[in-house]
Amino acid sequence: MSGASGGIPTPRALREAAERIARELGFAAVGVCDAAPMQRFEALRAWVAAGRHGEMEYLARHLEAQRDPASVLPGVRSVIVVADRYHDGRPDRVDARASAKGRIARYARGRDYHREIRDRLERLAARLAEIAPGAAFRACVDTAPLPERELAARAGIGRVGKHTLLIGTPSGGVALGSWLLLGELLSTAEIEPSPAALRDDAPPDRTDPCGSCTRCIDACPTQAIAPFSVDATRCISYLTIEHRGAIDPSLHEAIGDWIFGCDICQEVCPHNAPTRRSRRGGVHEAYAPRRDGFDLLEVLGWSEASRREAFITSALKRAKLEMMKRNALIAAGNALRARSDAVLLARIREIAADPAEPALVRETAVEVLGVVGGERR
Repeated sequence: MSGASGGIPTPRALREAAERIARELGFAAVGVCDAAPMQRFEALRAWVAAGRHGEMEYLARHLEAQRDPASVLPGVRSVIVVADRYHDGRPDRVDARASAKGRIARYARGRDYHREIRDRLERLAARLAEIAPGAAFRACVDTAPLPERELAARAGIGRVGKHTLLIGTPSGGVALGSWLLLGELLSTAEIEPSPAALRDDAPPDRTDPCGSCTRCIDACPTQAIAPFSVDATRCISYLTIEHRGAIDPSLHEAIGDWIFGCDICQEVCPHNAPTRRSRRGGVHEAYAPRRDGFDLLEVLGWSEASRREAFITSALKRAKLEMMKRNALIAAGNALRARSDAVLLARIREIAADPAEPALVRETAVEVLGVVGGERR
């Protein structure tokens, strides 16, 4: 592993060690790229300037920091990007006879990916530090202003699709699709980029995985997707997880039964179709689903303590109690559009009239009753 000077590992040896150890730690994919400044920064700046980020003020607040990984780790020279696969593409089986239920995005059905990926990244850093003493490392999993998908594409892990998600590049007979969670390990060591890493002058056929396909754009029920750009203010994932206020009633029906996140653009993506190649990719055991959703009546009866208990060790914690009740009310309204449910309707009426409920929850109940209960505001 040492270079010609004896004892100092070469950039290639460090890259080979990083890739080997990452695979030993169970990551589905790993790649290395240099720590050059963000290539699509002006596109990001324009997106924020147009207000497409909605209430995610941290994106605007840390906009300049995203330009250069050195803002996260001074002296950074290399970025090791890893990916976990959390789903194999099989569709949800919705039982129309079951009680009204709200679905949650697949990435949140197992254990919290932040902790799962960070723990293994820190183990990777510790082992590389033994090989390259004196080098600094920093593990990041949604915790730093980094252009994660651009870094993953530059490291050769995948390519960004029209739905703006990373689509894993098939290799070794394995197709990973876009059911991927990303993490980064920044280092001041010089590590050779992976053979599959993209160069700045890479031709379009290496950077565009979609071609003429527009399935994600056509399937999005809120019309939030344009090619390679998403208007967060219309995205169901944003509305149910990040948006803190009332949701525009004109979007209620389009939200369907989603109460935390949305997978529609991934469900229709041809890269995610279950095949022999996709099955070879496997799914990390940490993301084995403990549940695919919640009974809506259960959510509408939650206290803060019961919300915490339901969300323990999951990535669901970002949604506050009043947001989850708001989301459940909208999903309940959509369920009542399809079939009558006297118990569910009565519960919505109770919430609308309960002064102990937060204003956001009461007002959403009133909006839903105006449609499904025939009751005017």
